[in-house]
Amino acid sequence: MTPRKRQQRFEALLREHQRIVYKVAGVYAHAGADREDLVQEIAERLWRSFDSFDARRAKFTTWMYRVALNVAISHLRSAKRYAAEHLEPLDDVHLDTVADSIAAQPDAMDREERVTALHAFIRRLDALNRALVLLYLEDRSYAEIAEVLGISETNVATKLNRIKQKPRGQVGAAQTEGVGYGTR
Repeated sequence: MTPRKRQQRFEALLREHQRIVYKVAGVYAHAGADREDLVQEIAERLWRSFDSFDARRAKFTTWMYRVALNVAISHLRSAKRYAAEHLEPLDDVHLDTVADSIAAQPDAMDREERVTALHAFIRRLDALNRALVLLYLEDRSYAEIAEVLGISETNVATKLNRIKQKPRGQVGAAQTEGVGYGTR
């Protein structure tokens, strides 16, 4: 394949599946500028790694998720190192207070508040579990989640079950709306 054809193929695939890049960036970077930087970093890494993509071994979207998540997790680790060196530690007491108040008033919460609470819960997860939830909410099968994350399907099921139990204890059952149970 000529370099020009290769570039055209990459650009077409990236355009077709760009929501994956934006979804991953949105989960791992919350500020607008950080999110755009992460989108650029993911796109650059996808381009540099494009020669390693083998359609016989994995679907393009699976490969794309794996690259995007690896970049996002590295980005997150770098940001945490910077924060540890330059910022005061975050106080989880405030987050727990918010979670307690949400749990105390589940009927008063509207859908937007539940979604906001769920996003706050997801942001508190470690990088692997955040990736797991992202893929789960994208309706990926356990097999595909396992392939992207490099873990077994049993491990996917176990981790998801544990994650699903956390919101109930932390912010009440109302927040788990939209997070179904069962297998895929």
